[in-house]
Amino acid sequence: MAFANGQVFLLLAVLFSSMFAIGLANYDFNWGPTTWNKTNCPYSHPPNATQTSNRFIVGGSENWHYGFNYMDWARNNGPFFVNDTLVFKYDPPNVNGTGFPHSVYLFSNYRSFIKCDLRRAKRIADPSQGAGEGFEFVLKKMQTYYFGCGEHKGIHCKTGNMKFAVMPLKHWRF
Repeated sequence: MAFANGQVFLLLAVLFSSMFAIGLANYDFNWGPTTWNKTNCPYSHPPNATQTSNRFIVGGSENWHYGFNYMDWARNNGPFFVNDTLVFKYDPPNVNGTGFPHSVYLFSNYRSFIKCDLRRAKRIADPSQGAGEGFEFVLKKMQTYYFGCGEHKGIHCKTGNMKFAVMPLKHWRF
């Protein structure tokens, strides 16, 4: 009995789909030397066990300044969840005009973020808002947020690594 190419493809698709469905139906099947289940899957982020919002100071003890790699910071401090708060702390501009002021911009898309194009970005914190307790931004939706410093026409963003992106996840419900 000979099969046409379309029939072979269909047969393989049905076989693969059914094997995949059976595998997903059993959360605690064995995969190698350990048991894999919905809480220790090696290809997903761990659930936020507290189910509460977290507060992150952007840059940790380094705060928000020129020359720090915020992309690495975001990667090392994630995952972030919906309703988590990012706190941007930075020195306000000096009264005598010296120092390097900073701000926080929210880019509208990936392309603007990569190019540090401020034309479509929204300024969400000016240079004076980072002092004291800092400027707080709540991640309210499950969407990608693109942040950067807009001072000196975007130079801090372009050459000073003062930019990062986060994609908050929804809290897991068990």
